[in-house]
Amino acid sequence: QVQLVESGGGLVQAGGSLRLSCAASGRTFSRYAMGWFRQAAGKEREFVASVTWNGGTTFYADSVKGRFTISGDNAKNTVDLQMNNLKPEDTAVYVCAVCQRVTWYLSDRTSYDVWGQGTQVTVSS
Repeated sequence: QVQLVESGGGLVQAGGSLRLSCAASGRTFSRYAMGWFRQAAGKEREFVASVTWNGGTTFYADSVKGRFTISGDNAKNTVDLQMNNLKPEDTAVYVCAVCQRVTWYLSDRTSYDVWGQGTQVTVSS
């Protein structure tokens, strides 16, 4: 069974930076891509960014483009999310996920098969 564990969340002032990390453990598993989603209180879970495992193609939500960077490390089985110039509207629980099948729809949460528990990011104004 694949397990995903996120770390790196916390409280930061607007304009600050945080780096989230997601570590995958368990038996060898197939993966096409990994992604980060977030869910603010009272809102639906929304796509943030994804990276394909072979080739490293990245894709970002418009709201974070230019501020966030996703990167994967095959050797370590990790995927990181560097978040710069954070805004109060970035406050949410950030969750990483694995997509195990080839798909065009990496911004669609239904494309993902395994999810982590999430880590809280709070940005104060």
